Amino acid sequence: MTGPSQISRRLFLKGSAVLGCSAAAHPLLNTVTFASAPGENRLVVIILRGAMDGLDVVQPYGDPSLRELRRSLSVGPAGGALDLDGFYALHPALAPLMPMWRAGELGFAHAVSTPYRDKRSHFDGQDMLEAGTGMDVAPSMVRDGWLNRLLQTMPDVRSQTAYSVGAEAMPVLAGSAPFLAWAPDTRLELGGQAEALFEALYHDDPRFSGPAAEALEISRAAGDAGAKADATAIARFAAQRLKEETRIASFSLNGWDTHRGQAGSIRRSLDQLATVLMTLKAESGPVWGRTTVLAMTEFGRMAAENGSGGTDHGTGGALIMAGGAVRGGRVYGQWPGLASGDLYAGRDLRPTADVRAYAGWAMRGLFGLQSSRIENEVFPGLDLGRDPGLFV
Repeated sequence: MTGPSQISRRLFLKGSAVLGCSAAAHPLLNTVTFASAPGENRLVVIILRGAMDGLDVVQPYGDPSLRELRRSLSVGPAGGALDLDGFYALHPALAPLMPMWRAGELGFAHAVSTPYRDKRSHFDGQDMLEAGTGMDVAPSMVRDGWLNRLLQTMPDVRSQTAYSVGAEAMPVLAGSAPFLAWAPDTRLELGGQAEALFEALYHDDPRFSGPAAEALEISRAAGDAGAKADATAIARFAAQRLKEETRIASFSLNGWDTHRGQAGSIRRSLDQLATVLMTLKAESGPVWGRTTVLAMTEFGRMAAENGSGGTDHGTGGALIMAGGAVRGGRVYGQWPGLASGDLYAGRDLRPTADVRAYAGWAMRGLFGLQSSRIENEVFPGLDLGRDPGLFV
């Protein structure tokens, strides 16, 4: 077995022009990493690559402006979403997670973001998310990720046996503290932008338009099945390690870039995420009660849908939290509103909290890390603010 690949994520992505925007969520980057640490609590960080639309996942249907902004995308219980608290509703693709919600093992934080603003680049947004920096520090200048800096504050950290197959380690866990990596078999698939290019090439050709459309459907079905199988394998492997020495795990899920046809594409991604969370719970067994899962994305999406039934890059989004250690059954955060005067830059959900603060409070609750070390060493310059009460 070989160690983590040394392929540069940035160079690889920028060289993959045919994949377009969806290259930032390419399956070759789907890597899971592990580290062992003292104590019995577990932390799992899932990076949702491609910018998940938090307004579709946790729908603030109690805000009347949402229906004005999302005229074709289904909104609230009337559109099939599951009511959570009379104001928010959960996307129907996450219906299998409702037992977790009712058991207090699933929660959300809305209107959150990293400090990244305005340029809306997947590459830069993911770099900042995984480096854990603010806008005053370029992520490219940071040599480790915030999870690795967490490990550097903890005593007796040991590496865990792991595997890497044609994929690099997660940047969020890269650094001097020991860790190893594992990844499932990978496959090259067409992303959303590549599919659009493929369709445009053959749309007006009577000889190839039919076969091309059929080939795309076959590719999509195979890709969905393969991605779900990979995600299940990752979750199962992670859960097995968490039952042993591993205390911190991180992996990525792709496919959250929904510029067009969002109704179908986000459903597939959410189905995959639901499978991952249910697998983690089922396979981790008794340690689920000591586990916290944070599913984070690089930024949210525009408040208004675009002309192709999708949403473009935005700012504020949502954080997904799961696990037996979480005080779930609630949506955390201060809601800023979706009226035109409330939107960030006149177009996006306005962030009211730094997503890094939620990760910081998770570190404090799980591992007893002092607030000063979180603010100065793990997330330099972060103001943790008030404790949101993530743990009982």
